[in-house]
Amino acid sequence: MKGKRTQSNYEALGMAPVEEEYFTDSVKTKQLAFKANRAKIRYANTYRLESHNKFRDYLVRDRAQAILTNKLQQDKYDGVSSPSLCASISEEILKAVKELDFDRYKYVVSVLIVEKAGQAINVASRWVWDAQRDTWVSAKYETETFIALALVMACYYD
Repeated sequence: MKGKRTQSNYEALGMAPVEEEYFTDSVKTKQLAFKANRAKIRYANTYRLESHNKFRDYLVRDRAQAILTNKLQQDKYDGVSSPSLCASISEEILKAVKELDFDRYKYVVSVLIVEKAGQAINVASRWVWDAQRDTWVSAKYETETFIALALVMACYYD
């Protein structure tokens, strides 16, 4: 039985096979129009290696610093609410950076809130990085009870 293919035909009782000649011209044109609308648009490569609106780190740093100051000005450290506060601040910073409209960049925003307890902290990140086009910005806000650190990584995207 290896190598042989069998063919089987199943017919539903009382059903005639549907052929294209039964379709009217208007149905055929609607089907063709539907298929044409679903076709994926393909764009040609621009081969442009530079951004028209380059990333300006001083603008991003100022915005991130302003957001940290406004959100955390009157707060005390609370270990329970800090994760949700970090998430809301990072979303707000991301939204502010996207409003600056730097083209061809993707962003990663990370916010850390750490309680001051007399210890040191080291924050490290590893990336596959294009040193000419990719960049990062940090902003820090410090109170008596905690330190907040915001990191914004801007990765160039062709």
